[in-house]
Amino acid sequence: MPRASSKKSLTPPPDPIPGRVDPCLATLIDKPPIGPEWAFEVKWDGYRLAVHIEPGRLRIITRGGYDWTTRFPAIAAEAQLLGVETAILDGEAVVLDDSGRSDFGMLQRALGRRPASHEPGEIILFVFDLLYLDGSDLRRLPQRERRRLLEQVLPVDRRGAIRLSEEVPAAGDEFLRVACAHGIEGIVAKHRERPYRSGRRLDWLKITCKRRDSFVIVGFEPSTVPGAIGRLLLAARRTGELVYVGGCGTGWTYAESAKLRELLDAIQADSPAVNLKRKGAVFVEPVLVAEVEYRAWTDEWKLRHAAFKGIRERADDATVFDLSDS
Repeated sequence: MPRASSKKSLTPPPDPIPGRVDPCLATLIDKPPIGPEWAFEVKWDGYRLAVHIEPGRLRIITRGGYDWTTRFPAIAAEAQLLGVETAILDGEAVVLDDSGRSDFGMLQRALGRRPASHEPGEIILFVFDLLYLDGSDLRRLPQRERRRLLEQVLPVDRRGAIRLSEEVPAAGDEFLRVACAHGIEGIVAKHRERPYRSGRRLDWLKITCKRRDSFVIVGFEPSTVPGAIGRLLLAARRTGELVYVGGCGTGWTYAESAKLRELLDAIQADSPAVNLKRKGAVFVEPVLVAEVEYRAWTDEWKLRHAAFKGIRERADDATVFDLSDS
């Protein structure tokens, strides 16, 4: 009678699926890199999300690690129909305007952050990376290989709530010129030979038409118009603390300013969250974050030509600008 083989199966065990992956973040530079090793995509203007697909469970996780599955019902529903057993998709949730550009204000309205004229079903997830697929952790693979696998899961021509963020076959400087001419926020460059590494790296680069970041609202100056905001007072992070970086007084309509004033009046504080004395200022609890577009920094690290673009909760604290990275 033949003896049973004592050899173990040569099939390697599946990689455990991570409970959460800190996202790879793009480093801001002034000009696009040059060379065939770089791939270029549109820089989307929305919320960074990771979609975790597992047997019997689906989660949509924010950049800061919060579970927002219930806020993106259309994306969650489509993710379960992609034909994969397990996967982690990395992408950006956006709402597109009539010209096909992502609009952060429209996204906020769809999520119920401001008076709604858009529905949650209008939110689209543009996926630009695949971190895990059917038992294999793909983060160690080069970007070009992860991209090849992603395009098998999400074809280029796919429409609906989950779509592929397309690579643009063009030189970076020409792509940036066209993107800026069409009112797009900027572009992203990714090194084709690098693995996926969490944190801010030189593997991914972003080049913007204008700078845009998130800052904690620490107070405001009332407008001469009753019930409105004259200027928001803003702070960035530095070594774990909040530091005052100036303010912005444009970028909103009267209705938006009045709504913002109502929100801030409800969270007034007796003392500022930063080292700041300003006559006539009203200080607030540092729980809201403003999306701000600006041109540059002064030598004293104050914002230049800042304009308000939207508001979000500070719960997703990873989005707040950190001066330590500059």
